[in-house]
Amino acid sequence: MTGQPVVEAVGVGKRFGSTVALDDAGISVRPGEAHALVGRNGAGKSTLVSILTGLQAPDRGTVLFGGAPAPRLSDRDGWRRRVACVYQRSTVIGELTVAENLFLNRYQRSAGLISWPKLRREAARLLAGWSVDVDPRLPARELGVEDRQFVEIARALSFGARFIILDEPTAQLDAAAINRLFDRMRGLREQGVTFLYISHHLPEIYEICDTVTVYRDARHVLTAPVAGLSRADLVTAMTGEARPGEAMSHAGAATGEPVLTVTGLSAVDRYAGVDLEVGAGEIVGLAGAGGSGKAELAETLVGLRRPDTGTVSVAGRPLRPGDVPAALAAGVGFVPQDRHRQGLVGGMSVADNATLTIPRRLGPAGFLKRARRDGITRTMIDNLAIKAPGPGLPVAGLSGGNQQKVVMARALASDPRLLVLITPTAGIDVRSKEFLLGKIADVAGRGTGVVIASDELDDLRACDRVLVLFQGRIVARFARGWADNDLVAAMEGVVDV
Repeated sequence: MTGQPVVEAVGVGKRFGSTVALDDAGISVRPGEAHALVGRNGAGKSTLVSILTGLQAPDRGTVLFGGAPAPRLSDRDGWRRRVACVYQRSTVIGELTVAENLFLNRYQRSAGLISWPKLRREAARLLAGWSVDVDPRLPARELGVEDRQFVEIARALSFGARFIILDEPTAQLDAAAINRLFDRMRGLREQGVTFLYISHHLPEIYEICDTVTVYRDARHVLTAPVAGLSRADLVTAMTGEARPGEAMSHAGAATGEPVLTVTGLSAVDRYAGVDLEVGAGEIVGLAGAGGSGKAELAETLVGLRRPDTGTVSVAGRPLRPGDVPAALAAGVGFVPQDRHRQGLVGGMSVADNATLTIPRRLGPAGFLKRARRDGITRTMIDNLAIKAPGPGLPVAGLSGGNQQKVVMARALASDPRLLVLITPTAGIDVRSKEFLLGKIADVAGRGTGVVIASDELDDLRACDRVLVLFQGRIVARFARGWADNDLVAAMEGVVDV
């Protein structure tokens, strides 16, 4: 790629109290490229993004757009014309229509009134111009993750920005949706759009990006063409160490009575005829693409969904369908798919989030003893290596990987007989992923049955066996040691159903 950089940050430094978030860091993104920004959680990526989008100023250093200084922080329109970020957590307002989201706070008026038909026509033209196939009249809450992302991209492009930051865009997408995202990115690049792509999924970097920049410990350590950089060298740059091995293997096996027994479980348009047993100390995977029913099945096991037929028993105790308190009382721990919406209460502290499932242990007769709560939380912080200065820190102040560890801490707080996890390592870095999978193996080694619903191959390698769902039915079963191609083929339906 040639020409003046679309964006360039030079010598950027940023501190928050005693914490160094960026130290003489920088990046240069050329027109029309897809430029990856990678690094472990806490490496400084989020701070750089906040500076590149004008949410905060650097303590030192410069940011240039097309060779010109960045706008003042107060000039929000100036920033919107230059850059936009599509975050892992959507900023689309569900209560508004797609059209209203696209032109929020800039509706054209005639005699003080908004022409809604005209607004919808303009929205339809905007979406069509950028090949986004979404009905502008649709309430945004009805959109899937993929369509919400492209509504946000279309909104950014409508301001004039041609530089888009994508922050973990595939964390909640299945393989087919990821392929569609990449196809759309390629099409937008042909139309002059430049991307900064942030992801912990290294294979994606090699598929969609031209250049990669690596941050480690708040500093820039590497910028290189993707094609000339081996994956081992990329991981070494991210971690400062040799490439870690595969996810920690689980040496245990099922012993004693099953901790989970599922018989004839069905839910219309979700899954059908599921029979499953999980033994104490066994890790069982539920694999499948989006729409396979794996996530809905996992949510049924913990009482979030009510099946139409069938039974779920934990340690021989039948669970009332669709009853979360009953599942908790029976000894079920749960890590949901979307940690932001389902797993965390952002305005509450680490301690409050981590102990939500164990109120009876925090004090007598419904009263909270803060010292007891904080003591339990400090033990969790130590056991899960959560990077937090103390139990009272708002959980929203943690990095994504540490937020995921808080969700895991809450799931383990009740010493569950059965642990159910949906894509537990989505959106976290290499080392955090390895650490969490190792903890899951440790928990299973102490006799807890584990169910992992995921399409992440690293998650599934931690399992003793994997059941593959396609269109709501179990179509294949794999023992440990499966080949990637065989498992992926089964997930995509390339099996005899």
